[in-house]
Amino acid sequence: PTADRLAKSGLRYNNFHTTALCSPTRATLLTGRNHHTCATGIIQELAVGYPGYSGLMPKSCGTVARILQHNGYATGFWGKNHNVPDNQTSAAGPFDNWPTNQCFDYFYGFIGGDTDQFYPALVRGTTPVTQPKTPEEGYHLTTDLADDCISWMRKQKSIAPNRPMFTYFSTGAAHAPHQPPMDWRGKNKGRFDAGWDKYREVVHQRQLAAGIIPKGTKLTPRPKEIPGWNEQKPDAKRLFAREMENFADFLEHTDYEVGRLVDALEEMGELDNTLVIYVLGDNGCSAEGTLTGTINEFISLNGVQPKIETMLKRIDEIGKPGTSPHFAVPWAWAGSTPFKWTKQVASHFGGTANPVIMSWPKRIKKKGELRSQFHHSIDIVPTILETIGIKEPVSIDGVHQKPIEGTSMAYTFDDASARTTRTRQYFEMFGNRGVYVDGWYA
Repeated sequence: PTADRLAKSGLRYNNFHTTALCSPTRATLLTGRNHHTCATGIIQELAVGYPGYSGLMPKSCGTVARILQHNGYATGFWGKNHNVPDNQTSAAGPFDNWPTNQCFDYFYGFIGGDTDQFYPALVRGTTPVTQPKTPEEGYHLTTDLADDCISWMRKQKSIAPNRPMFTYFSTGAAHAPHQPPMDWRGKNKGRFDAGWDKYREVVHQRQLAAGIIPKGTKLTPRPKEIPGWNEQKPDAKRLFAREMENFADFLEHTDYEVGRLVDALEEMGELDNTLVIYVLGDNGCSAEGTLTGTINEFISLNGVQPKIETMLKRIDEIGKPGTSPHFAVPWAWAGSTPFKWTKQVASHFGGTANPVIMSWPKRIKKKGELRSQFHHSIDIVPTILETIGIKEPVSIDGVHQKPIEGTSMAYTFDDASARTTRTRQYFEMFGNRGVYVDGWYA
C-alpha cells in the first residue's frame, strides 16, 4: 500500500540498478561513487587490503550526509549500516567509519550485515543499547526503527521548523533472517501453493499488464541449476510454500512501517515538500538460503544444511523468535521475475534491477507515470544535490574529493521520453561482470 501510494503521487522507475550486493550498494547510495571507487567493492566481512576492496570509505568520497550537514541539514540514519570494516565493529571502535563520523547527526540501528528482528544488536550513536521491550511484549526491530525515526523527525520540526532534514531509513527487513512480527504471521497463507514456476508466470503477466516491462518481453527460462516445483514431493512443497509465506508477511510489514514514516511527514505538514526515494529490494532477490531454504541461516553459513525432514518438524516455528530462516533459492529466482539469476550475480539484471519510486508532490507534477531511463544507485546522490540546489563540493574538511560518478535523475521528473543521461555503467561482483553502453548490455 505505501509503495502504491507514493507511486500515485510520484513516479515509478523500472530501469534502475544496484551493484548486486547490499554493502557496496549502500556505499554507492551514500557517496554517488562506484563501489570500487569508494573502496567497498565487496561486503565488509570479505574485505581485503587490495585497492577497491579495503572496506574503508575514504574521506575523499564524502557521504551525502556530510555534504548536506555542511549545508545546514539535520541528518539521521536508521537501521542497517554494514559499511564498517569487520575489525572495527565492536564497542571499542575505532569509530571513524561509523555513521556519526560520516556526518549523520544521529544513528540508531545495527552495524553488521543482518540482525535478529526480535533480539537485535542495537547501537545508538556508537553505544550498544538494549531493546526497549521483549518480543513477548510485542517488540519488533522494524517497528522500533520507525518509532525512533518518527520521534526524531518530530523533534527536528518542533524545535527548528525551518531547518531541512535528511532521513536515511534502511531496515533490516526484508533481508534475512525472515522474521515477521507475531501479529503479522499467516497473512499470506496459501498464497504460494502453486509454486515458484507458476508464480513467475503470474508475475510476468502482471508486469506486462501494468506496463512495467515492455509489451512482448519474454520470460527467461528456469536455469538447469534450479529445480522445478513439480519435481518436489508434497511435504517439500508444503515447507517451501511456508518459507515464502513467511517472507511475504515480513515484506508487507516493512512496507507498513515505511508508511508510518510517510503518515508522520503528512501530519507534520512536510510531505508535499519532501522528496521520498523508495528503493524496493535488497539488490536482486537473495539466493543465500540454499536450494532447500533454512530455519537457521547461521548453521547454513557454517556449511551445515538441515534436511527437509528436520525442518518439517518445525514448520510452524519458521519466523518465530529462536529461528533465523531464509527461503530456498528458487523463490529468489521467482522474486527476480522476469530476469535471469539473483542477488550477488552482477552479470544479469536478476541481480541488479530494483524498482524505485520517487515522490515529491510540490515538484513532481507528472503523477503516477513510469520512467524507463537507465540509472544506477550512484545516481541518487547527484539527484538529491540537484533538486535542492547544492553543487558537488571540490573539497570537504580540507580533503580533495574524488568526482561523483553518478548523474542526476531529476531531468526525468517532467519528461518520460527524455534521453537517458547514464550512457554507460559497469557491474562486477564476485567475478560476475556486465556493462551497459548506449542502450546495449553485455
